Amino acid sequence: MYINDVNLSPLVVAQASESYYSGTTLNRWVEVLVDCPGSTGLFTYRLPAQLEIKPGDILSVPFGAQQLGAIAIRLLAQPNIDLAPEKIREVEDIVSVGFFPSVYWELLNRVAAYYYTPLIQVIRVALPPGLLGRSQRRIRLVRGEGAEGSSYLLASPNPSAFLTPTARQVWELLQGQPAGDYSFAYLQQKVKSAYRGIRELLRFGLVESYLEPPRLTRPKLQKAVTLTGAIDSDLTTRQREILEVLRRHNGELWQNELLQICNASSSILKTLTQKGYIVIEEREVLRTEQGPALAGDGAKSLTTAQASALETIQTLDGFAEVLLHGVTGSGKTEVYLQAIAPLINQGKSALVLVPEIGLTPQLTDRFRARFGNQVSVYHSALSDGERYDTWRLMLTGEPQVVIGTRSAVFAPLPNLGLIILDEEHDSSFKQDSPIPTYHARTVAQWRAELENCPLVLGSATPSLETWISVKRQGAGGRGQEAGGRSYYLSLPERVYSRPLPPVEIVDMRQELQQGNRSIFSRSLQEALQQLQERKQQGILFIHRRGHSTFVSCRSCGYVLECPYCDVSLAYHHTEEKAPELLRCHYCNYARSHPKFCPDCSSPYLKFFGSGTQRVTQELARQFPELRLIRFDSDTTRNKGSHRTLLTQFANGEADLLVGTQMLTKGLDLPQVTLVGVVAADGLLNLSDYRASERAFQTLTQVAGRAGRGDDPGRVIVQTYTTEHQVIAAVRSHDYHTFSQAELEQRQALNYPPYGRLILLRLSSLDPIQVQNTAQIIATALSTEEEFEILGPAPASILRVANRYRWQILIKFSPNALPQLPDWEEVRSLCPPSVSLTIDVDPLNIM
Repeated sequence: MYINDVNLSPLVVAQASESYYSGTTLNRWVEVLVDCPGSTGLFTYRLPAQLEIKPGDILSVPFGAQQLGAIAIRLLAQPNIDLAPEKIREVEDIVSVGFFPSVYWELLNRVAAYYYTPLIQVIRVALPPGLLGRSQRRIRLVRGEGAEGSSYLLASPNPSAFLTPTARQVWELLQGQPAGDYSFAYLQQKVKSAYRGIRELLRFGLVESYLEPPRLTRPKLQKAVTLTGAIDSDLTTRQREILEVLRRHNGELWQNELLQICNASSSILKTLTQKGYIVIEEREVLRTEQGPALAGDGAKSLTTAQASALETIQTLDGFAEVLLHGVTGSGKTEVYLQAIAPLINQGKSALVLVPEIGLTPQLTDRFRARFGNQVSVYHSALSDGERYDTWRLMLTGEPQVVIGTRSAVFAPLPNLGLIILDEEHDSSFKQDSPIPTYHARTVAQWRAELENCPLVLGSATPSLETWISVKRQGAGGRGQEAGGRSYYLSLPERVYSRPLPPVEIVDMRQELQQGNRSIFSRSLQEALQQLQERKQQGILFIHRRGHSTFVSCRSCGYVLECPYCDVSLAYHHTEEKAPELLRCHYCNYARSHPKFCPDCSSPYLKFFGSGTQRVTQELARQFPELRLIRFDSDTTRNKGSHRTLLTQFANGEADLLVGTQMLTKGLDLPQVTLVGVVAADGLLNLSDYRASERAFQTLTQVAGRAGRGDDPGRVIVQTYTTEHQVIAAVRSHDYHTFSQAELEQRQALNYPPYGRLILLRLSSLDPIQVQNTAQIIATALSTEEEFEILGPAPASILRVANRYRWQILIKFSPNALPQLPDWEEVRSLCPPSVSLTIDVDPLNIM
């Protein structure tokens, strides 16, 4: 919808297209989509004779004063009639060949249209970083031979004395840098009106300007040494030793490995190369995430329910949507593994999407134990090189299993036989920003349809959207919707007939009345004591990280707030004797903890609320013998830290895992017998229509971590609102009753899954301008009668990172899709200083 002058849908870019190059046509042209903000149309370029370009190739092209990444859309025998041929510039180079097949191209177009996003933005999300590069203008000092005689100023003892103050500042900055080289953008940041100074320096010949080409991700090459001839007598003893080492390693080694083993220098290899005994050549090394060495694993015996579900999935031919509703510990992963195995043998691939990176170590280990090196991992926490090489590995078309987070839904697997969304209810599958604000479940449904393969949605607590779409079907029955292509499969029991853990609800109001002022109820204290005595392991769930939620003055009530956001600062205790820090969880602003109240100078500052840090401190005080591991975003920032902490816990190096939402995401720890929820109320009392659904899912999922091994489990949930419907449903593990009550409320209010929402998020540094813009847009939209407008209203946290935020919610019935607003017109109502994001089917409306 952003490219009004061309219809892309009928393009068949996967087919090997004619090159339009023959003896009679010397010039060729190509229309491309350029990766440049603000440019949404197609641009024509001339093709150099030496380049064979096909639609779908990723190119590097000159654009204005830059070199940019571009996608080849279609080849032309003649340029458009209104373009003068001599003004058409040439394509610089091909970055990647033939990436976009027709089905994939259709998927990208559908995402762009549904989420109201320029197509190039969707392409950016789909591609690994570094393929669409951007050149930048740089300024460097004129030195050496090129500088001689270039300027009379260079001959003077103090050239800067003749310069204006602006030019002098730029000159001194460049002089202070060893290479004398800075980007134009950096100089503009550091010096006011830098362009004037640079122009002056260029005129005097003191500096030169050049264009740095895009830093594109390239394959990693490494030197390999290969043994070519027999070991003869004309060799020295040292040379003979090196060749013997090579022979013992099957005649091949990486050069750096060989030199390390033999403690030799590269000069001796050079001699051996000249004598013809070895060949040294550069070969590509794939940068892919390496897991630990694992013993092979075979298929497990299945329960009756698992076998029935597997049989249904394996008999599916073509597109079908399957909800695999299995209680926690019912063996959904084993069903996935056995459903994928025959596909690999048929030469097909499978795509497995998981909510967050914290979940992947355990899951990937299970998949690698079953499928070995046919498993690849793809997510944003990989380095650019790892993502690039894994992406290229997918393009080979070899049968493989790709496991990844939401962005992996765009993984370019040519022979896709199955898509799986594990924990499909998880909100991490939805992108809030930047655009496109896509939901991986929605995109996976489109992709399965286009690829004509089954989609399996697995969860113990399905999202209400998924549940309502299969609700009318009997267990294991065929759906009536979408031409009978929906299936509901149930796994109602845990494997080995293990019982679901009993859930004990503790009323913290009564604990307080009976004199217990600890953050742990007596029941939880007793359970923790038993854990220690029985040498068992447990999990403690806290819904927020940090030490305390906020810091307040006990004399005047002043609360320390972030200067850039309308939220209180959370107290973080890093380590003993380290400075006490207050940190904002929205913009990451940090400051030291003051000794006195900034408002009334009182020394009586008190910490309120409990985060993971405070709970671990309290545990260390009350249970000094308990060994703890904290598992939250503060302790898992570094690459591989998720795996390290979980491995330590699985190896019995700690008794208790204390953490946040990460603990709910499918962890399988058979030795855990106790799960404690310190304060369930923080999940319940949120101003969001989805709060109850999220709370039920989180509490049920974390409760499901207990009792997955041979020992029975126990769950203790602490709350101040025992009468809440969510608490009652969690106590009895009753998804059906909860979903029925929640759906009745949603239907009455016409909220999803019965209604559809589009959220307009506006933000600006200017509070008045963003409020006025929100009012103008709401007034313009209110002329329509086909949908309901809620707002404009300030966001629940008005200011984040010094930006003031307002929202407008559009609500309508999905059955009769209304004529939605012209979004280009809506965007035109926004001044440049106001940012507008159109979030389709939002999950987070706070």
